[in-house]
Amino acid sequence: MFDREQWAEIFESIGKNKMRAVLTGFAVFWGIFMLIILLGAGAGLRNGFSYNFRNTATNSIRLRGNETSKHWQGLPPNRVISLEEADIEALRHAIPGIQHISGQYRVWRGNSRLRYGKNTGSYNIRGIQPEHRHLQHQRIIAGRFINEVDEVQDRKVIVIAEDCRQELFKGEDPLHKWVSVNGIPFEVVGLYEFEAGGMERGSRSPVFIPLSAAQKVFNAKGLVDDITFSFADASIAGAKQAEQRAIHTLARRHNFDPTDERALWVNNNVENVGMLGSIFNGINAFLWFVGIGSLIAGIVGVSNIMLIVVKERTKELGIRKALGATPAKVVGQILMEAIFLTGMAGWAGLVLGVFLMEGIASVVPGSEFFRDPTIRIDVALWALAALIVAGALAGYIPARRAAAIRPIEALRYE
Repeated sequence: MFDREQWAEIFESIGKNKMRAVLTGFAVFWGIFMLIILLGAGAGLRNGFSYNFRNTATNSIRLRGNETSKHWQGLPPNRVISLEEADIEALRHAIPGIQHISGQYRVWRGNSRLRYGKNTGSYNIRGIQPEHRHLQHQRIIAGRFINEVDEVQDRKVIVIAEDCRQELFKGEDPLHKWVSVNGIPFEVVGLYEFEAGGMERGSRSPVFIPLSAAQKVFNAKGLVDDITFSFADASIAGAKQAEQRAIHTLARRHNFDPTDERALWVNNNVENVGMLGSIFNGINAFLWFVGIGSLIAGIVGVSNIMLIVVKERTKELGIRKALGATPAKVVGQILMEAIFLTGMAGWAGLVLGVFLMEGIASVVPGSEFFRDPTIRIDVALWALAALIVAGALAGYIPARRAAAIRPIEALRYE
């Protein structure tokens, strides 16, 4: 492999037909380049949609009351199902393997006015329970989140985000300061990181207060807008079973048909993640198919050129064999030339593709649909393996033909 004379012959052969070598190598270059671009785009799509679950427990189910569509035990359809705080405890005992559960109540069903001194802002205020943090993973920057003592003692405390701090406190430390929430004073006990994106891009962050305080101070009367819970069995079957148990439990408590799909709005994250995983596995397989197809087109081009090279060098190869060159020596010469040609062109395509994806990742801002289209190291290694196989395949048929040349026939070849 490291025979200087052999490599000199390879460079001499390529140098005799520079344009042909460049055009042939470009086919391989383009094939591996497109493979990297397609895989990078696929990774960007997958990362973008996975980003939607960044703050959400993927083994969770969210339930919200809706409107019935069926008659049930003498009751008419079109009844509004309003979930209650008592439903939380009912679900906690009805669903085996439940890990965390929390209700959520939106104060005034819209934005509320927050005031600190002369500064004001409109924010969506959500009454939540302490376990909410395990279901929606807010990253606390300073202070703390809502805890059990806040909930039990109906404390008027609030957790805000960075945009609220900047608007109301103008650079001041907000911790242990009191803000007016629709005219009611609440103490700031925590600051969390909020990142708007997708449909929320440009919107303000929600702020959190204890559910018990929201119900008493803002007269929620024991109601919750939605209930979210996580469970131990994160399989599709386990998620479906947990979902059905939750629906049947709420159906008994609120007197509606458990088969009525409109009575409750259900968001099953296990099913969502599984469905997205299947979709992107299919997309990834298709991209590999298209990319490998482009690479094969380049391999065929290299193989055809090597056949022409073998034909042009028929007499030379015959003389070599007549002077004692073994078939393995001849095969090695052709294979090395093909592998070198495909390897150099493919490596250039691989490097350019990776650098282009890195450049796009650094320039294009991430979103919920496309984010960080970079290639993982294992994918790059697979592409490199594809290059080696491509070079070997490109040279196999020409090498076999070269090895089969009989010296006497080669010397007569015109």
